[in-house]
Amino acid sequence: MKKYVSYLRVSTKKQGKSGLGLEAQRAIVEYYAKLDGALIVKEFIELESGKDTINRQYLKEAIELCNRNGHSLIVAKLDRLSRDVRDTFDILEQLKGRLISCDIPTQNGQMDSFMLSVFAGLAQRERELISIRTRQALEAKKNRGVKLGKPDNFSDESRELGRSKHIYKSSINPNNKLALAFIRKCKHELRSLAEIAQELNENGFRTARNKKFHKMTVKRLLDKV
Repeated sequence: MKKYVSYLRVSTKKQGKSGLGLEAQRAIVEYYAKLDGALIVKEFIELESGKDTINRQYLKEAIELCNRNGHSLIVAKLDRLSRDVRDTFDILEQLKGRLISCDIPTQNGQMDSFMLSVFAGLAQRERELISIRTRQALEAKKNRGVKLGKPDNFSDESRELGRSKHIYKSSINPNNKLALAFIRKCKHELRSLAEIAQELNENGFRTARNKKFHKMTVKRLLDKV
């Protein structure tokens, strides 16, 4: 029996209520697998933007599981995987072609590279259009005299979502994971924040943004976990 690893993604909590929220994605994937006589062995859910794949730890784990066991990765729609053409083909290469997107026709169970390039291009263009529409909307608000970035313009729910997402991204970032283990060791030895930052830099550690550590960077990282 064929075995699939399911990957579901939403950008925000609000998308969970949209036309392609988690439940809708799951229903599409399960229906496709049933028609194909396949078994879904594991499901990965990610809360992250489709702009790139850098911070998507669960996608990496899903790909590793597929490669370790010869499974295929399945997504409900290609833009749930990525909205970048280059990233899409990189993932396809990592999976050695074992990728299934329920919205793209396959030939004998194999993804057609031409069809993939068309759908990937459409997904990337949609991301670009979203960015354009967002900039236009912000410009329109600015012209109406709305103070952009003013805290009063954001709900408590939006601020909490942003904070939660930032903490989540920090917690799964590989650089932060390695650095945090080192920081805890140094803190146990009663070293100051400045000393810890200096030792991190001397040992080649870098932040999630590939910058050098400072004492406040160390403090913020400790405060988030």
